[in-house]
Amino acid sequence: MRIAQVAPLAEAVPPLLYGGTERIVSYLTEELVALGHDVTLFASGDSRTAARLEAVTSRALRLDASIRDTVAPHVLMLSRLTERLRDFDIVHFHIDHLHLPLMRGRGVPFLTTLHGRLDLPEIAPLFRAHPESPFVSISDAQRRPLAFANWAGTVLHGLPPNLLPFSPRDRGYLAFLGRISPEKGPDAAIRIARAAGIPLRIAAKVDNADRAYFEAVVRPLLDQPGVEFVGEVDEAQKAEFLGGAMALLFPIQWPEPFGLVMIEAMACGTPVIAFNRGSVPEVMEDGETGFVVEDETGALGAVQRIGTLDRSAVRAAFERRFTARRMAEDYLALYRRIAATQGRPVLRVA
Repeated sequence: MRIAQVAPLAEAVPPLLYGGTERIVSYLTEELVALGHDVTLFASGDSRTAARLEAVTSRALRLDASIRDTVAPHVLMLSRLTERLRDFDIVHFHIDHLHLPLMRGRGVPFLTTLHGRLDLPEIAPLFRAHPESPFVSISDAQRRPLAFANWAGTVLHGLPPNLLPFSPRDRGYLAFLGRISPEKGPDAAIRIARAAGIPLRIAAKVDNADRAYFEAVVRPLLDQPGVEFVGEVDEAQKAEFLGGAMALLFPIQWPEPFGLVMIEAMACGTPVIAFNRGSVPEVMEDGETGFVVEDETGALGAVQRIGTLDRSAVRAAFERRFTARRMAEDYLALYRRIAATQGRPVLRVA
């Protein structure tokens, strides 16, 4: 198939540091190319891909201090895409909803994967105004606020199997990886680790929007013994960080749409202790890949049972359910179904 992948421009594909959506776009794109498909990636110019790169900006917007209007480059990207729509059998968007009016009535098969939260009140009227647009959720839980939308399917994320190596032994600490924000619960992770008497290592970025929370709530806790803040980590550092942990603490305080860090930990063989919110019950296999708990008390009990889990079984569960190949095959099934439904023949099927 001739496939267009349309990525956000905030980060490169794949991102140098934090950027969950851009990493998933990268894994999917590379796997589609490996399967023999003709893929064009619309992304920033510092992206790295085996696909044909349609560069819209010279580098990721996050790294370009001269860019003040971040919407303008996305509109330019959509303008360039419009000129080439007939070159593709299907267009796969990862940019939320900016493109919806553009694609109406074009007669070009497309779908949109929604990577973020959908419980914001201003979103529902927009989706009601585009009942014909097909969407993909990254968990069944994610779609609950917009149950009326035209859901084409759910595709759980996947990773390249060799991205994060299996680590058969831990190095005696708990891990927290992600953003420092109230919904991610880093303060809860610190309390859990302190109650368990086990060192906690925190690898995280602090966005400007969460700076006040970090200074008021998290920073005072970092002075406690046994808590180490290592900052933002790259892919190589992430493998060592997650692989050395006894368990990943994932005490989320919101309905997480997916939680990529859970399957990253599983790829290393590291169990996950996660609060029962959002996608967690869909991603986790309680008692096999970790423990699903309701609160900090339950998490403390799970830490005390973490030694009962087999790290090789955690890795095996990742290989069974969360590889990039499985993700790509799931999307290909949707591409073909949507193209057939919209009455446009696929010019080439690899």
